[in-house]
Amino acid sequence: MVHRHAGVGCAASTVLGALVLAGLPQAAAVEPPAPTPAPTAAETLGAASPSPMVLRALERDLGLTDAQARTRLVNEAEAGTRAGRLQNALGEHFAGAWVRGATSADLTVATTDAADVAAIEAGGARAAVVKTALQDLRKAKAKLDGAVTGKALDTPVRYIDVRTNRVTVQATSRAAANKLIAAAGLGRGVVNIRVSADRPRALHDIRGGDAYYIDDMDRCSVGFAVTKGAQQGFATAGHCGKAGARTTGFNKVDQGTFQASVFPGQDMAWVGVNSDWTATPDVTAEGGQNVQTAGSVQALAGAAICRSGSTTGWHCGTIEQHDTSVSYAEGTVDGVTRTTVCAEPGDSGGSYVSGTQAQGVTSGGSGDCTSGGTTFYQPINPLLSTYDLTLRTSTAESGTPAPQDGQSGGWATGRVYEIGARVTLDGVSYQCLQAHQAQGAWQPALTPALWQRL
Repeated sequence: MVHRHAGVGCAASTVLGALVLAGLPQAAAVEPPAPTPAPTAAETLGAASPSPMVLRALERDLGLTDAQARTRLVNEAEAGTRAGRLQNALGEHFAGAWVRGATSADLTVATTDAADVAAIEAGGARAAVVKTALQDLRKAKAKLDGAVTGKALDTPVRYIDVRTNRVTVQATSRAAANKLIAAAGLGRGVVNIRVSADRPRALHDIRGGDAYYIDDMDRCSVGFAVTKGAQQGFATAGHCGKAGARTTGFNKVDQGTFQASVFPGQDMAWVGVNSDWTATPDVTAEGGQNVQTAGSVQALAGAAICRSGSTTGWHCGTIEQHDTSVSYAEGTVDGVTRTTVCAEPGDSGGSYVSGTQAQGVTSGGSGDCTSGGTTFYQPINPLLSTYDLTLRTSTAESGTPAPQDGQSGGWATGRVYEIGARVTLDGVSYQCLQAHQAQGAWQPALTPALWQRL
C-alpha cells in the first residue's frame, strides 16, 4: 500500500507540473490577506472599554471629566508598555518610570547614564538623569527592612520613591528614622525621612456570626454591626462579657471594649470597636458567603429564621414564641424569643435573621446541631433602643437619608417603633404596623407595610 501511495503522489506531481507549464494561475501568485492588527496595550488591558464604575470613581476622586478619565486609562496602559521596553533597553542604568498630569500624558523614565537620553526620548518618554539606579535603591531598602526589629511602630513605612531617586523612611520622629538608617549602615544620601504620626493598620469588617474573643479567654459570636454617633461596634449577648471587658476579633487582632452589658434579667450588650474595624450590614451565611440585613422588622411566630454563629455556622428553623422567660443557672432572662434553631457553645451572641431582617442575638438553649435543639434569642429592637444604637443596614446605605422631625411624636430615623406607635411627618399621622428601627428609606408615606396612614 505504501508503494501504491507513492505512485499516486508522483502522478499528482506530474499533473501539477503540466498545469504550471501550461500557464494556469498559481496559488503562489495570489496576494496574501493583510495580517490582523495586534491589539493595543489599552485593548489588551481593558483600558479601551473601562467599567462605568471605574470611570465614576476616577471622576469623583481625581476631579476628572469623563473624557479625561477615559484618556488617562488609555495613556497609562500605553505608558506601561513604553516604560517596559525602555527598562529592558537601559538595563542596569534604569532608575524608574512614572507618569504625571491629569491624563497621565507625561511619561518620565530615569537613567543613571546621560548617553541614554536620546533613546528614552525616541521611545516616547521624557528623560531624567539621576545618581542611583533602581537596583541599588532596592538593595538599600532591603538593608532598611533587615534592620527593623519588633513591630516597627516608630518606623512603620519604607518605600522607594523613584521621583526623588531615594528610599523613604516614614517615621513618627526623626530620631527613630535616624536610628534605623544607622542600624542599616546606610548614608543619608540615598534615604529621605518623612515624619508622620500616621501608623498604618490592617482593616477588618464586622460581620454577624464571626467569632470574637473576650479578654483572650472566652469566645462568642458577633450579633449585628451598629453605630452610636461616630462610634462603630456590634450588638451581642450580655453573658459574653461585662462592661469594660476587652475583645479581639476572629483573627485575634485587637478589636474593642464592652460598652454596656446586662445579664441576667436581659441578655444584651454592645461592643465599641477601634478604628481598625468597620461596621457592615453583612452576616456570615453558608460557605462563608454574606447576607445583608436591611432592617429589624420583627417576624411573627411561626416565621422561618436563620442563625449565624462561629461554632456551628449557618442554621435555620422557625420562631416558636416571643416574650419568653428562661431560667439559666446564672438567673432568669425575660423577653427572649424561643426557636427551633440549633446552637452550641461559642455561638452565643450570634445573629438571627428572618429574610433580610435582623431579629436578635443568641442567648442560650439546649441540644446541639447534631441531634437538634431549642434556642432563645435576645430581640434586637429592645437592645437597640436600650443603648441608643443604630443598626448598620443595606437599606441605610442605599437609601436616601430622610429628614428628621425633631418634634415630639415625630418620625425619625434610628428610632425603634413598636406596633401601635403613632408618629407625625409632614403634617400627616401614621400608626406603626410592625416593630422595627426606622431606616432612611423607610419614610412612613413610602412604606405601607410598616405604617398605616390615619
